[in-house]
Amino acid sequence: MIALRTSWPAVVLAALVTLATAAPLVTPFAPDHLDLAHGHERPSAAHWFGTDALGRDVLTRVVYGARISLAVGLLSAAIAGASGVIVGGIAGYIGGGIDDALMRATDAAIAVPRLPLLMVAAAVLQPDVSLLVLLIGLASWMETARVMRAECLSLRSREFVDAARALGAGHARILFVHLLPGAAPAVVVSGTLAVGRGILLESALSFFGVGVRPPQASWGNMLYQAQATLGTEPWLALFPGLFIFLTALSVNLTGDLIATRRRSVEKS
Repeated sequence: MIALRTSWPAVVLAALVTLATAAPLVTPFAPDHLDLAHGHERPSAAHWFGTDALGRDVLTRVVYGARISLAVGLLSAAIAGASGVIVGGIAGYIGGGIDDALMRATDAAIAVPRLPLLMVAAAVLQPDVSLLVLLIGLASWMETARVMRAECLSLRSREFVDAARALGAGHARILFVHLLPGAAPAVVVSGTLAVGRGILLESALSFFGVGVRPPQASWGNMLYQAQATLGTEPWLALFPGLFIFLTALSVNLTGDLIATRRRSVEKS
């Protein structure tokens, strides 16, 4: 019972990923299927989440929207993680003036409001999904860089690093073969938080009309399209908003769970 209580966020997250992957098998309609005769329908047995103004099944669009939103979150977190590992690893391992320069650049990047910056970039570039992933990833590396730097500062004076140097290992090998595995648990925790941050950023950009563009469905642009009928057809905003909340909560709690288990392992 305790294990189930502590691991439910990971179970929910795995279920969402499975649902998105199997979207064609579990949804009754195509995401762009139009049925104008049945537009504006409330949730019912035929359409569990109702239909929109064009008669499109909201459940189907939520499930297909999960593909876009989760992909943006996961891939942008991977880009942010890779960038942060490189910057933070170099800063923490080499130290000195390079460390100071890289960390001041990191501080400057953190000081820039992320969402307004992305909104301006997206409005200018009008990105497709792949470019949107890149933009969000490049705006989200700073937290991982700080975590990686702190871990490298702690690990670089250990005996196994001295032994690797004595055996002639180069800086790149020491950083990525010897230091990175030791820093991996903390980097993974940072990465899970970056997934949730990426999903929320994509949803916000799409909500403001500069993210994923119709007819592709994402949770954010479904909320954007639901603004006009929020008072009369609340289900159009309720279900994508609920999935955004549930996914972000599950990702963040999974990161907290990993961090808690890491601390318990270190204490033991």
